[in-house]
Amino acid sequence: MCGLAGFVDRSLTTTSAVLRERVTHMANTLRHRGPDDDGQWVDPETGIALSFRRLSIIDLSPEGHQPMLSATGRYVVIFNGEIYNHQDLRQELEIRAAAPAYRGHSDTEVMLAAIEHWGMAKAVERFVGMFAFAVWDRHERLLHLGRDRIGEKPMYYGWMGETFLFGSELKALRCHPAFQGEIDRDALFAFTRYGYVPAPYSIYKGIYKLIPGTLLTIAPAAGKTLPSPVPYWSPTEIAEAGAADPLTEDVTAATDGLEHLLRQAIRQQMVADVPLGAFLSGGIDSSTIVALMQAQSTRPVKTFAIGFHEADYNEAVFAGKVARHLGTEHTELYVTPTEARDVIRKLPTLYDEPFGDSSQIPTFLVSQLARQAVTVSLSGDGGDELFAGYSRYTLISSIWKKIKWMPYALRHVTAGVLSELSTPKWDGAFNALQSILPLNRERYYPFARKARTFADLVTQVESPEGIYHSWLSKSHSSPVLGGTLRAAVLNGKLKVNLTNSMQRLMYFDLISYLPDDILVKVDRASMGVSLESRAPFLDHRVVEYAWRVPVSMKVRNGKRKWLLRQVLYRYVPPHLVERPKVGFSVPIETWLRGPLAEWAQSLIEETRLRKEGFFEVGPVRQKWEEHLAGKHNWQNCLWNVLMFQAWLESQ
Repeated sequence: MCGLAGFVDRSLTTTSAVLRERVTHMANTLRHRGPDDDGQWVDPETGIALSFRRLSIIDLSPEGHQPMLSATGRYVVIFNGEIYNHQDLRQELEIRAAAPAYRGHSDTEVMLAAIEHWGMAKAVERFVGMFAFAVWDRHERLLHLGRDRIGEKPMYYGWMGETFLFGSELKALRCHPAFQGEIDRDALFAFTRYGYVPAPYSIYKGIYKLIPGTLLTIAPAAGKTLPSPVPYWSPTEIAEAGAADPLTEDVTAATDGLEHLLRQAIRQQMVADVPLGAFLSGGIDSSTIVALMQAQSTRPVKTFAIGFHEADYNEAVFAGKVARHLGTEHTELYVTPTEARDVIRKLPTLYDEPFGDSSQIPTFLVSQLARQAVTVSLSGDGGDELFAGYSRYTLISSIWKKIKWMPYALRHVTAGVLSELSTPKWDGAFNALQSILPLNRERYYPFARKARTFADLVTQVESPEGIYHSWLSKSHSSPVLGGTLRAAVLNGKLKVNLTNSMQRLMYFDLISYLPDDILVKVDRASMGVSLESRAPFLDHRVVEYAWRVPVSMKVRNGKRKWLLRQVLYRYVPPHLVERPKVGFSVPIETWLRGPLAEWAQSLIEETRLRKEGFFEVGPVRQKWEEHLAGKHNWQNCLWNVLMFQAWLESQ
C-alpha cells in the first residue's frame, strides 16, 4: 500500500511553503500508489520534508492518516506496506504498560509505539510484514530509512548536492529541482545482462536502492555522508544456519510444520478492511496459497486469472480447474495479443527504471483485472526460490556433472559449433529425426534455442555458479558503451558458506533475482493500478523454515518443490496441478518479427543509436537483422535494449 517521498535540504534556506510545495509535488507523482489520501509534514529549521500518498487498507478512518507523529511527538513516520502482526504487538505493548492511548487501529500507530518502547532496531526485528519507511527523530535529528527483509517494498535514496532525496519510486526523486539524472553506464551494463538493475545500484549515478533487511541512518547536520546500511536480518546467516541445522523429522512432521507456518502467514495477510482476493495461475505456488486461504475463509475467495488464446502461454484453463475444485469465486479474462501489446507503451513510466522481464505485461493485466473487484490480492511469489521450483536448479547441477571433465579448449570449440548453426538448420534436423524417432515436439522444439543455451552455458565457466550467471544472462557480450559489470554484482553476493551447489543458486536468487526482478515486477504492476499485492511465502518465518528443509525434501524423484506439493495435495488432487511449468510470459519472439517490428525498429534505428551514444550500433543492428530473418532468436538481448530505449525516450 501507499507511496512515500521526502528530502532533507541542508542549506536551511528554504521556507516552509517551498518545502511543502516541493514535497507535495514529489508525492503527487506517486498518486497511483495511494489514491485515497495525502499528507505532508515539514520543518524548515532542519530542512526535513515528508510526504505521503495513502491506499487505505487498515483503519480507513482519518486516524490512519500519514505522516503520523508518535504519542510523545518524538518521531514522525511515513510508511509503505503492512505490519501483519500489529495486533499481537499492540497486545504485547499493552501488557507491558507501554502502549499509548491509541487514536485508531492502524498498524502505523503500533509501529510508532514499538519504536518508542524498544528503539528502532529492536522494534523492526519484531515486525512481520512488508514495508519501507522513513522515520524522522525530532530529538536526535536523525533520519531512519528501513526496508523489509526480502525487499517487497522499494526505497530509493541518495545525495544530490546539498539535498538528500528518498522515495518509493524514482519518479518522485526526479521531480525535485536538485535531482541530477546522469545515467550510470555500469548499471546499464548490468541491466542488459540480467534484465534488471541489481541493488544497491539504480540506473542513476548517486541514487541507490536500500538493501532488503537493512536500516540506513542519516545525520544531515554531520555533512553529506552516506553510511553503509546496517542489517537487522541477514539472508546469509539465515541460509547458513538453516543448512547447518536441517530438519531431521519425517515427511509428515515436516509437511505439518510447513503447513502450519503457511496457514499462520496467510491468516495474518488476509486481514484487511477492504475487499481481498488472490492471483491464481493453477500452478503449485498460487494453488497452495488459494487452498489455504479458502480453508480459513467462511466465504468463497475471489480469485483471478489471465488467459491467452495461444495455447503455449495460457494457464487460465488450469487455474479454472483448481478454482472449481476449491470453490472459489473465480474471474478470468482472455486477453488478445493487441490488448497485451498495448501495455508496452505504459511500461517505461510504470516501472520508472529500465526493466526487461517481459512477464511484466501479464502481471500488469492480472493486477488490472483483480483491481476491478478487490484492493488486496495474495500471490504465490517466492515459492520457486524457496522450494527449488526453477528447472535451472536441477539442470545446472546436471550440466556441470557432464561438462566439468572437458578441457576449456574442447568446451569452447563445441560451444562455437552449436552457436553458429542457424534456427532453420536445427529445425530441419529436428524434422528429420522426428520422422524416424518418437520425439515430442513440445518437449524438444526448437532444437536451436536449446543448443545455443547449452553453448552459452558451457563456455568460460569453471563452477555451477558460473553456469548460473550464464543462464541468467540475456547478453554475454553487452553492447553498452563505456560500462563494465561491477564485481560486487557477480561475486560479492555469492560469499556464503553453503557446500550444496543447489542451495548456493537458491541463495543468490533470494538476495538478487527475487527482490530485484520478481518483486519489482509485482510491486510496480500492482501498485500501478492501486492494488496491494501480498506474498505469504515471503513471511520471514516461512523463509527461515524453508532454509532448514533439506534439498532431498525439495527435489525428490525428479519432482521440484516436493515438500510444498505434499502440503498442496492435502487440498488439491495431484492431477489438477501436475504439468510442465508454463511460466507467466508472452510471445515476444514472434511479436518482434511482426506487430512490434516497426516500434522496435524506431527505437534502435542506426542514426538514433549513434546520437544517443549508449550502445554499440553494430552488435545491436546485427542481432536485430538476424532476429528478423529468423536466423537466431535474440529476443532477450533485444528486449532489454528496447526497454532501455523506450525508458530513455520517456525521460
